[in-house]
Order: sequence, then C-alpha cells, then structure tokens
Amino acid sequence: MAKIETSGDSIRAKAKELGFDAVGFLEAASDEGLKNNLKRFLQKGYHGDMTWLDVNFICRSDPLTLWPEAKSIITLGMNYTPANAPLDLLARPNIGNISVYARGADYHETLKKRLKQLAGWIVTTFECEVKVFVDTAPLMEKPLAKRGGIGWQGKHTNLVSTRHGSWLFLGEILTTLNLPPDTPETDHCGVCQACLDICPTKAFPKPYELDARRCISYLTIEHKGVIPPEFRRAIGNRIYGCDDCLAVCPWNKFAQQTEEYAFRPRAELISPELVELVELDDATFRRRFNGSAIKRIGRDRFLRNVLIALGNSGDSQVVPAVERRLSDISPLVRGMAVWALRRLIDTETFAALHACHAPYEEDAEVLKEWAV
Repeated sequence: MAKIETSGDSIRAKAKELGFDAVGFLEAASDEGLKNNLKRFLQKGYHGDMTWLDVNFICRSDPLTLWPEAKSIITLGMNYTPANAPLDLLARPNIGNISVYARGADYHETLKKRLKQLAGWIVTTFECEVKVFVDTAPLMEKPLAKRGGIGWQGKHTNLVSTRHGSWLFLGEILTTLNLPPDTPETDHCGVCQACLDICPTKAFPKPYELDARRCISYLTIEHKGVIPPEFRRAIGNRIYGCDDCLAVCPWNKFAQQTEEYAFRPRAELISPELVELVELDDATFRRRFNGSAIKRIGRDRFLRNVLIALGNSGDSQVVPAVERRLSDISPLVRGMAVWALRRLIDTETFAALHACHAPYEEDAEVLKEWAV
C-alpha cells in the first residue's frame, strides 16, 4: 500500500539523488501580489513581442487554473554555474558570446527528464497525482521559487540563491499531496545594484522592474524581427542572450561549478568565430545546434545577431563574408548585412555597394537599412 506523505523529507532526498540542487514546497494557491505585478508589467508593454504572457495571464497568476485539484507545488532547481567568468569573451570582438545557459545541452530536455523521474517515483510511493512543468508552461517560476524558499528575485528580477548565486534552472511539480510549505526566502540584495549598473541597454527602469524590450536576451532570442538600431552597438558580440546582470551578482561567489554533464559547455559553443557562423545555411545551422537551445530561434534570427556582432567587430577582414549575405534568402539577414557593412567599410565603398544592390531590393526594412 502506498504511503501517505506528511513531511516531504523523502521527496527532498529523492530529488537530490536525481541531481536537483534545490527543493522547496509551497501551497498551490493564487498570489494577489504576483497577479498585480504581472498586470502592471503587461500594462506598461514591457513584454514586447511575448504576447503569450498576456494570453495566459490568468494561468500565470493562479496555478490552480492549470489544475484545480493541486494542493502543493514542488519547486526545483538545478545548478548550471560555469567554470569560467562569463563576461571574459566580451573583450574578444571576433568571437560570438553565447549565454552560459545555452552553451551546453538544451536544459529543457534535461530538466524535464529528471522531473518526470521524480514525479514517477512520487506517484508510485505515495497516494497522489502529479503534473510536471518546465518553463514552457504558463507558470511564474521565479515567484514560485521564492515562495518555496529556493531564492529571491533580485533587483534584476532574476532568481538569486545564497548557495547557487544566479545560476539555477527551474522546474515544478504540481501534486495533490499536502506538503508542509517552506518559508519564503527574504531579499538579500541590500544596497547593491551592480546588476542594474552593468546593463548595456539600461533595461531596468528601476530596481525589481525589467523592460524586456530593451533587454539583450529578449532582443537576441525572443524578438523575431529587426532589432532597433539604438540597441545594436550595445549588443557588442552577444549573439545569443546576455549574462551581464547575472554574472556580476556578488552572491555568485558561493556558487560551485555544475556537476551536471549536460550543462557543461560544448566545445564549439564556448568561443565560436563570427566569420564562420555567418556562413551557416539552414541545414548546417540545424546540424551545428542540434540538441541546443539555440536551435529554437532558427537560422535567420541567429544570423541577424551574428551580423550585428560582426558590424561591431571593427574588423575589415570579415567584409567579404558579410557582403555575401547581401544576397541571402532572408530579408532579415540581408538588412543586418547592410547595417554591418556600413560599420565596416568607408562611405564611398558603401555607396558603390548600394548602387549595385539597392535596385534589386524590394523589402522595405532592407531599403531602410540602405538609407544613409
């Protein structure tokens, strides 16, 4: 006969056995404070193109709308602390800087597999039902992790842990078990605002508030179209995401390098050459980033980011590779090639290219990039 769980200690132990580094319990209940914060975020338009935040507003503000029978939420974290300083590559303009979380295997798959293993064990051990969620589901993971005692949301709005700093992947299990809730974590940011000061695009209107439309992670990953010109120089060589506000957090000094093999960086993603990446067609892009979170944004958006980085490189030797993208099948790629060339060649040479290519260009956004 299945046991009836009362303390949650055995669940914590099993979670740690499966590789989870942080475990917390909280009641599956609505949170009016969370609901109001999300509402203000959406009303200000800070979500940009992420329309699913608005569409799933009710679900995100109340987990019971996803599953009314749920009694408790188990919030879990896996450490992905890197071995090396994440910001070192920013000083190498010919190298593509990829966010730490995307340098290894796609964390969604790793986390989901472990969550299912834990959920399966819970179901066979106790009298309950469960549902598993990773960040593709409409749950506000960081506020749940705070309520479950795993960490707090810092001034950069990301989760911070006293043990793991800024480097935790999050997932949840909803269950019909009545588990004793943990004490929510308190805010330990104090007067520090290093995360706000370092942001290249000033994406934080004030502490604990993010305007995603200005965030490099949003612009290079979530945003599907043309990146506004006012942010391109600040992007530097960041071709997928941005770790600046995470990396400078003083609490990272307590974090230990991840022991999870899947989160260790793939060799080809640590310091890829921009001039090599810009040559990728769709097939080679898919092969190169198979099993990586980068594959999700597709080749055209990725090359958009690479071309912006090349334009910021100041290296005239990459001009031939950039010029070849003027005839790319994607107008998004062509437009960013124009912008990059304007940064890399003199006015006279650029004008000659304009005369050669502009008459054949029909896309309005690309024509806009040609305009001086």
